[in-house]
Amino acid sequence: MRRAGLVGVPRVRPWSWQAFLLGFVVVAMSAALQGVCVAFGAKLYFAAFLPSLFVLGIIAGAPAAAFAALLTVPLVWWAFIPPFFRFMPLSSAGADSINLFCLLAVLLIGLADLCRETMAMISRGGLKPSGESTATNSQ
Repeated sequence: MRRAGLVGVPRVRPWSWQAFLLGFVVVAMSAALQGVCVAFGAKLYFAAFLPSLFVLGIIAGAPAAAFAALLTVPLVWWAFIPPFFRFMPLSSAGADSINLFCLLAVLLIGLADLCRETMAMISRGGLKPSGESTATNSQ
């Protein structure tokens, strides 16, 4: 019987230099995609970054995804929030966008970590019964 999981997707050890390098590459690719979206007139500053953080969290773990999220905030502030390619004081809309991104990033990274741990548990054979549980009634 075949186990569930991401078939053909390599997993990187968390806290390794490969994981953080992958995080940097994912941020760069997301920035390029976001640049294309902005060229077409999209005003959603973090649209391309959120799905990539989730996938990065599954593949490389929570530390690399958190690194990518921390790298994303100043990048988007500098490159995509007007005035472009300048650090200026944020408007309330820009600050709200960054706050919402931080909240969603924490939630997505946590969900990706849960998915990663679940896939690891399933690949090890699932949960094994450890004898009699305290929740069962012996009567």
